[in-house]
Amino acid sequence: MEPVEEPRIYSNRYQVTHLIARGGMAMVYRAHDLLLNRFVALKILYPELSVDKSFVERFRREAQAAANLSHPNIVPIFDWGEDAGAYFIVMELVEGTSLADLLRESRTLSPTKSAQVCAQVASALSYAHRQGVVHRDVKPGNILLTSDGAVKVTDFGIAQAISTEDNLTVAGSVMGTATYFSPEQAEGAVVDGRSDVYSLGIVLYELLAGRPPFIGDSPVAVAGKHVRDAVPSPKTFNPQLPDDLEVVTMHALAKSPAERYQNADDMRTDLLRFSEGQPISISGAAARDDVTRAVAVVGSGERTQTVPIQNGPRTDVVATSKDRRGWWVLLGLVLLLLIGAAVFFALNSGKEQTKMPSVVGLSANTAISVITNQGLGQPIQRYHKNSASPGTVFKTDPRAGQIVKKGHKVTIYVSLGRSLPTVTVPNLVGLSSATASQDLSIASLNPRIVYSLVGSPGQTAYTVIGQDPLPGTKILAGQTVTLTVLSPQALVSVPSVAGDSVTTAANALGNAGLNVASPNQSTCSNTIPSGQVIKTSPPAATQVKPQSAVTLIVSSGNCDVIVPDVVGDTMVAASNALDPGGASPAPLVAQFTYLDPSDPRCTAQSDYVVDETPVATTKVPFGSTVTMNYCPPAG
Repeated sequence: MEPVEEPRIYSNRYQVTHLIARGGMAMVYRAHDLLLNRFVALKILYPELSVDKSFVERFRREAQAAANLSHPNIVPIFDWGEDAGAYFIVMELVEGTSLADLLRESRTLSPTKSAQVCAQVASALSYAHRQGVVHRDVKPGNILLTSDGAVKVTDFGIAQAISTEDNLTVAGSVMGTATYFSPEQAEGAVVDGRSDVYSLGIVLYELLAGRPPFIGDSPVAVAGKHVRDAVPSPKTFNPQLPDDLEVVTMHALAKSPAERYQNADDMRTDLLRFSEGQPISISGAAARDDVTRAVAVVGSGERTQTVPIQNGPRTDVVATSKDRRGWWVLLGLVLLLLIGAAVFFALNSGKEQTKMPSVVGLSANTAISVITNQGLGQPIQRYHKNSASPGTVFKTDPRAGQIVKKGHKVTIYVSLGRSLPTVTVPNLVGLSSATASQDLSIASLNPRIVYSLVGSPGQTAYTVIGQDPLPGTKILAGQTVTLTVLSPQALVSVPSVAGDSVTTAANALGNAGLNVASPNQSTCSNTIPSGQVIKTSPPAATQVKPQSAVTLIVSSGNCDVIVPDVVGDTMVAASNALDPGGASPAPLVAQFTYLDPSDPRCTAQSDYVVDETPVATTKVPFGSTVTMNYCPPAG
């Protein structure tokens, strides 16, 4: 990240600190949310685009589309606004790296790791598709990997609700990233969730092969290859690739949407099966059929941009003969037998796996009891408007019958009925994140936790330090309340203890989660009484790690004073030199002895100090008296 030279504050709230990235439409900054005292990602539309209403509208739709998506693998949108003509979106700041950066560093991932990463992306896409949103720009640059291994999908910049009919791109063109286009997207045809499946297949291909299937001299050339050229097998570039993962990849990359996975959840299921050593659900023959093993020319096409619509025909959308269909049926039956045997083995061997029970239709409390009795983790509750009876479960993740590991986290979706009641947001600040989440569930609200790396004195890790909406706000049941929780890796602010006794200062540091260094340091002070703290090292307000040692610098009393040279000064000037600013008590006390005007040391133009005791540059205790012989003016 690049530090910014001028940390501008947007909407009197978001202060930019570092430049994170430059995208096709906007700049992304790390920013400090001054209201909630947390760091966020601030996406600011390029100034030259802010004057274009269509671009501003597309930018606004990104916020609108993503703000309604609440999923662990989707980067949440917190806010949207405009400041002096600059349009911005506020998002969760993901501490980690993008998949694009990872690919640039190591070129490929292991097959198992690739499957696990893409399974999490598929989970995010599946959720978005159920909410009526197609991403339309799935690529490594929009897939973020957190430091703890989680995967987050971001940048719904060209996403549109499936139900809308308006088009914000130029006629005869399509918006997206050419390397990851689906054929129907490149042709300008209507797209649905299966288009995202194709793009995710390209990402998986690149993770496994070290390069995408189609590369060319220009984005237009790459888009044309998606429409007209057969996809080369990833084994062309990685011969060690497992057969099942090749099948999953090629099935996702079928030219015809009808021949691909019909939804992202089906692709996710096969990716998870592969990563757990189970057989996948599709046959290898169907996915590999008619695959041309060609190598394309190196080129570009990885930026989100507008590309002219491509014309067909698609070379691998072919009719299937009856004989070939018969072979597929036979292979499918064999595969079903293998899957059945694997499921039976998983259910009857060891205690590491279990079967997700069916709890749809049960009350939330009953469903929780059934799930935990099955050996699964305490369920996460999500509340939504639904036609099912209020308080009953209408969906689960994972689905009923799915084989999962014991202790696996389960999400249950609880119906709030057809009409949503209004609830009051409770005060959650100061509670633990677990207690606050439970209180929100009781209030029929969905919690979302974001971690802050900056705390205040007295706050402890995993404590709620901010919330949005604020306590007392009335919102519809089922909505999400964002909890800002102090991270265990958060920094602690050194409190100000100047003027306190050593005991009081030590207690303040202890309450802030800090230690007192031993021994204390001491120095003289003419403003802080002896025995009281002058300052700390590091200074007050410095952000340090919890349990850091802080040194107390304690006053040892007044400092010695150096007598200034006032010989030849007037009485007023000499007094000011001994006691600058009229301090009380004075550093030095002036005492004048008036000489007779006839004294040889005096002249007709007298009004000056003749001598001083102690003499100039002598070091004396604070508050000492300096005696001066003074010649008064004549007359």
